[in-house]
Amino acid sequence: MTEKTFSIIKPDAVEGNFIGKIVGRFEEEGLKIAAMEMRHLARHEAEGFYAEHKARPFFGELCDFMTRSPVVLMVLEGKDAIAKNRKIMGATNPANADAGTIRKLFSKSVGENSVHGSDSPEAAAREIAYFFRGISVYSKK
Repeated sequence: MTEKTFSIIKPDAVEGNFIGKIVGRFEEEGLKIAAMEMRHLARHEAEGFYAEHKARPFFGELCDFMTRSPVVLMVLEGKDAIAKNRKIMGATNPANADAGTIRKLFSKSVGENSVHGSDSPEAAAREIAYFFRGISVYSKK
């Protein structure tokens, strides 16, 4: 079975013209792009996507950031896609990220950390469904 995960190339990476380099990293590591869309998120989309953080003090700033310019929404597919994506992205804080990871290479700060990736099968299913209806987390391959 092939696993799917959800990924976002965030506004800072889009503004920095790193889309191709980031997608290339995923592909070099054996992940395939199962779905992709570039779009400018509406405020209600960002608020809905990050609803679990609504009570946190950074919620408003996070939604401002995610709506300031376009993002690239993706479904990545491959063996152990969730864990593989998390490893490729690196630690949330780029100062703590391993050399060669996306966040070490392209992120400005913990708040502008270039990419998002699902952290569990449940999160992947929820996040994929939020932006890409009809795509399931697992497929036979």
